[in-house]
Amino acid sequence: MTSNIPANLTAPILAFDVTSGGQFENESRVILIGHCLGSASLAAGAVAICSSSMDARILAGAGSMLEGMFLAARRNAPAQEIWIGNVADTGTAEVRTITCSAPAASGGQGILSIAGRTISIEIPAGSTAADIAASLVAAINGYYDRLSRRSMPYTAAIDGEDATIVRVTARHKGAYAAGHDFYIPVSDGNNAFTGKLAFATATAGAGVPDISDVLAGMGDDPFETMISAFGDSGNLAKASSFLNNISGRWSYAQQLYGHYFYPKTGTSSDLTTAGLARDDWHLTLVPRFSSGGNAEPDYEFVASAVARVAPWLGGGSNGDVSRNQTGLVIDGISAPRDRAYWPEHATRDAFLKNGVSTWKVSRTGEVMIDKLITQQQTTNGAPDTTFRDVQRPYQLMYALKKFRADLAAEHSNKALSEDNPDNLDALTTAKDIKATLVHSYLEMSGVLENANAAIEALTVVRDPENPNRVNIHLPLDFVNPLDIFAGLAVANSQINTSIAA
Repeated sequence: MTSNIPANLTAPILAFDVTSGGQFENESRVILIGHCLGSASLAAGAVAICSSSMDARILAGAGSMLEGMFLAARRNAPAQEIWIGNVADTGTAEVRTITCSAPAASGGQGILSIAGRTISIEIPAGSTAADIAASLVAAINGYYDRLSRRSMPYTAAIDGEDATIVRVTARHKGAYAAGHDFYIPVSDGNNAFTGKLAFATATAGAGVPDISDVLAGMGDDPFETMISAFGDSGNLAKASSFLNNISGRWSYAQQLYGHYFYPKTGTSSDLTTAGLARDDWHLTLVPRFSSGGNAEPDYEFVASAVARVAPWLGGGSNGDVSRNQTGLVIDGISAPRDRAYWPEHATRDAFLKNGVSTWKVSRTGEVMIDKLITQQQTTNGAPDTTFRDVQRPYQLMYALKKFRADLAAEHSNKALSEDNPDNLDALTTAKDIKATLVHSYLEMSGVLENANAAIEALTVVRDPENPNRVNIHLPLDFVNPLDIFAGLAVANSQINTSIAA
């Protein structure tokens, strides 16, 4: 360790300098990438920490995409550090119409679900279609669920030419809202809206945003988990470049790391094609089927699913990062209404072989993590599954950060020498550096295994052409998630046992 007390003092003094002995603590930040309202306080392209639902409402705006993503993530990761990044919207906002017919003369209760938010309207006897339309407008604009703290992702108004038509407008511009769910649920009693509401798209949403400003807004701050609403080809190319190993966050020049999660909605064929379209272990595709009835928007689904595992992905010291994640229930997300779209094992297995992560549904309707993977397919054109499990990049993040922290604590501000016979604090050697790496490796038993073989292969040598440099070959053998139990149960009418004489 270095000291600020000079070696050539003459005047008497009794003094101690103070420095840290080094104590590594892993960082594990989540950033949600989506839209804020124009009236919200977070500027376009800016990022900010968001700790509470009130923060989300102020920073992103009530009913905004980012407020919905934050609430979904916080529900599944109550103690996780979460930031949000505001991507400016562009294009045309989606407009849908709800055409109302006159209800039964006796009235009743009308229930409508919009993007997973359910409104309930008491309909007095003798109400007209125009009355129903006016009630829907008031219910949509005034919606706030005090339990989930969610608002409606649409605003509503009566059509200017027909008082029986409600025009609902997405809060953001762009094509993102095309998959939002409008559904008249079957209730325990009679739903007065059954057969009385007709839905249509008056103006299709159009426009694809650009995440570049938010990525730039991250600066040199670490963001290990990036959960984005945007998985179009243009933004995926930007995310891939942002994280790449040559000049991006995983390069030697930055060493900031991170991983990009995004949703994709489509048929099984569409999703498989999208999975194969990228060969990149910095990206993870979280799928939704375009049919089957998905209540919550896909950007809330991906925020919920990834936030559910985020605390484990940040847990290197206790081995959580290496765990199998199968069966973790995703809180606040509804299963597809059509059970035919609850993915069976064969579908999930095919997805995982083609770069698509998977989820499943319990028999009681709980949506659960099945297996999250990256989109790595090959290395140098040859099939390679080294980075397929999403645990692997997070294990690597933890290991590299700890190695770097330990090396900095032990060897910063030192001179490099072939040996150090007088054990001078100012000097270090290749042997000393190797000892630090060995010690660090042995401290990461929840992340790294097979220490003896790895340490035997570890080399630290002084560069023959640059005496100020050491070259390190550091093989890492990672602990693997226990995904598959494959046993053989042998049925016998009676098992013969040998009896000692």
